[in-house]
Amino acid sequence: MGRGLTLTEIREGIHDAWAVALGLVPLGLAFGLLMTQVGFAWWWAPIFSILIYAGSMEFLAINLVSAGVGPVSAAITGFMVNFRHIFYGLTFPRDRIRSRLGRAYSTYALTDESYAIVSARSSESLSGSRLLSIQVFCQSVWVFSGIVGAVVGEVIPSSIQGMEFALVALFVVLAWETFQNNRDLSLPLIAGGLAVLGALIIPGQLLMVALSAYFLVLIARYFSPGLDRKLELKL
Repeated sequence: MGRGLTLTEIREGIHDAWAVALGLVPLGLAFGLLMTQVGFAWWWAPIFSILIYAGSMEFLAINLVSAGVGPVSAAITGFMVNFRHIFYGLTFPRDRIRSRLGRAYSTYALTDESYAIVSARSSESLSGSRLLSIQVFCQSVWVFSGIVGAVVGEVIPSSIQGMEFALVALFVVLAWETFQNNRDLSLPLIAGGLAVLGALIIPGQLLMVALSAYFLVLIARYFSPGLDRKLELKL
């Protein structure tokens, strides 16, 4: 009975994650392709996807490693990019998972996609097995598609230029989609202004300076509704 119930919960978890996981395939392919195009061997793709497993941070990590960025700067950048995951953890129903190992994996595998899937369902309908199935399936799809992209990338002639622009294109698309949902023009304007400021102050650490400053601005706006209303430029 228990075994049959667990298998049913696993199937339900895969069913829950299927549509979202399909959306990870093109990104995973692009990630693997970019890995090999900048000089990494194909097997670095699964290593990145298992050790980091943070979507956009993995793309960013390729540039950080390629540019020889120091560990402190890389750690600060990673913290800023993935800071939102702290808030995800506050409401993610990990208490449904009984084993310590399962809870540890669930914490590690908490991504935007898995959080969105789980948030769309009532916590009463989510068992530990179903939660873990959602997260394992999403990561499996991501890792596999990254491997495929990396292998294909090794076949593509190195003379083909422009693949390294995939990271820039990805963040442009993500920024545009976020703006379409929020419609607050002040956010991209502030981000752009801070990027220019970072380039003028410390050109070699532009990303860290701009992200840190933008993070502080967002914190200030969150804790000061009056300031947030003054800065807001809704379209």
